[in-house]
Amino acid sequence: MTLATPYPTQLDFEGSPRIARWRPLVHWLLAIPQLLIANALSTLRGVLTLIALFTVLFTRRIPRPLFDAIAMTFRYEWRVTSYALFLREEYPPFDFQPTAADDGVDPHTLVTFTYPDQMSRWKPLIKWLLAVPHYVVLLGLIIAAMFVVLVGFFAVLITGEYPQGLRDFLVGVYRYNLRVQAYVGLLTDQYPPFTLHTG
Repeated sequence: MTLATPYPTQLDFEGSPRIARWRPLVHWLLAIPQLLIANALSTLRGVLTLIALFTVLFTRRIPRPLFDAIAMTFRYEWRVTSYALFLREEYPPFDFQPTAADDGVDPHTLVTFTYPDQMSRWKPLIKWLLAVPHYVVLLGLIIAAMFVVLVGFFAVLITGEYPQGLRDFLVGVYRYNLRVQAYVGLLTDQYPPFTLHTG
């Protein structure tokens, strides 16, 4: 399903499906420093989103520097996640450029957010409720993704290649999750589509 108008939050992944067979055994260990930083940035994002809530309620806008900083936390998280799930061999960069558009530092990932000029004043109060159907879908997708990661683990160990369909599914699940988070996290008022695909 392709959207007529691109959704304001875009996520993509590029990279060779060839992965060294030993990588799944140590990726989790190599990713620990990055995962710690991503966790700290997630906490920061919670604080920034709370501030954004009040700016939207009172001004119907998110200050651009605040929006860009929140976007950076999501981008960093995706770069680390794509590495931790051994979808790629290259170590993600320690990059903290606050920008809504992807800065191109990591050629394997793309995470871009479209800055909204104005937002609904009342939607921040009910977005979490409107997103409940997406939470139900995400629960099923995350359970399926855990099995896919397990199959991918053994596929890489045995063949040295991540099956394209499995990798596309994981990227799609993360894209879906990111769109829901961006909606609930006040980065857009556009309701997220029920699709794993780009658009």
